[in-house]
Amino acid sequence: MNNLVPEIRNAVRALILRDDRILLLHKQGYSDGDRFALPGGGQSPGETLQQALLRECREEIGTLVQVHDLMHVADYFKARDTDPPSTRHLVEFLFRCEVADSYHPMNGEHPDKHQVGVVWTSLDALAQMPLYPRSMATFLSKWISDTAQVYLGLID
Repeated sequence: MNNLVPEIRNAVRALILRDDRILLLHKQGYSDGDRFALPGGGQSPGETLQQALLRECREEIGTLVQVHDLMHVADYFKARDTDPPSTRHLVEFLFRCEVADSYHPMNGEHPDKHQVGVVWTSLDALAQMPLYPRSMATFLSKWISDTAQVYLGLID
């Protein structure tokens, strides 16, 4: 593993579903094109996982979420755009969440660096989308149907 950053960092993600659609961040500015990702991000010292998820959703999707069940935990080695290039070891916690019925997709007060929007996407379209991490489409159908194992091990 090239230039592994020494600290392991917890990250939280929100799986938000409504009427056979999923809420995703739309990101641009990558050499391989657009990406879509679940809302969420790194846990700060002193925050619980739930507090981190509430903060990240306010920052990225501009609303308060209701946090429900833990859907999965996975190790993830994320390539970082640093000089020299480095890799961060993340432990990802994905929770099923809800937004208010009145919620309309919008960027929050502090979107991710490459975030250009927030979109509701049909579950049927996921297999053809550039999801990040790449393995997300494979696991989403299992998480949505509640047949997934909680600890996934290493994901791409």
